[in-house]
Amino acid sequence: MRWIKDNEFIRGKVPMTKFNIRILNMAYLSIEKGDRLLDIGAGTGSISIEAALQGAKVWAVEKTQEGVEIIKINKSKFQVEVEVILGEAPEVLPDIKFNKCFLGGSGGKLEGIFNYLEKHLESKGILCGNFITLKNLNKFINLLEIHKYQEIEVHLIQSSYRDDIGLMKGENPIFIVKGVKK
Repeated sequence: MRWIKDNEFIRGKVPMTKFNIRILNMAYLSIEKGDRLLDIGAGTGSISIEAALQGAKVWAVEKTQEGVEIIKINKSKFQVEVEVILGEAPEVLPDIKFNKCFLGGSGGKLEGIFNYLEKHLESKGILCGNFITLKNLNKFINLLEIHKYQEIEVHLIQSSYRDDIGLMKGENPIFIVKGVKK
């Protein structure tokens, strides 16, 4: 199994889930061949590309034109199939069933996304979200509880890296939250 390093992705000014966080998300999602993953707030497509490389069928939803173009470049670079959708969730989300969902960004529409997932995320499907603000984190956890998700996990991950001169540089702390649909 080969994981993609951050510097291999084309990025531009679009947000990207960094390597250490991305690999943890893949593990929490338990991505396997044959999964159907919906990646909401896909950014550069780093989660989508990694999941497709593991054999998942992937739909990547991104609200910015720049992000969509970068996802298309990255999927071509890594030679994977990813269905790319331009627009904001939940309005543009496809009318199909998924067994995995990654939420990298919600545009403040968490309630609408959860309402969509009520019909489109299969029973026992895994929902995993990343958050940097306590407000969105708490809202997401509350919605998991309201919608009766099980096996809820919350992890705060702080990662640092060594720069060119030997100093340790900290990344933003990230909350990773996982729930399994009842």
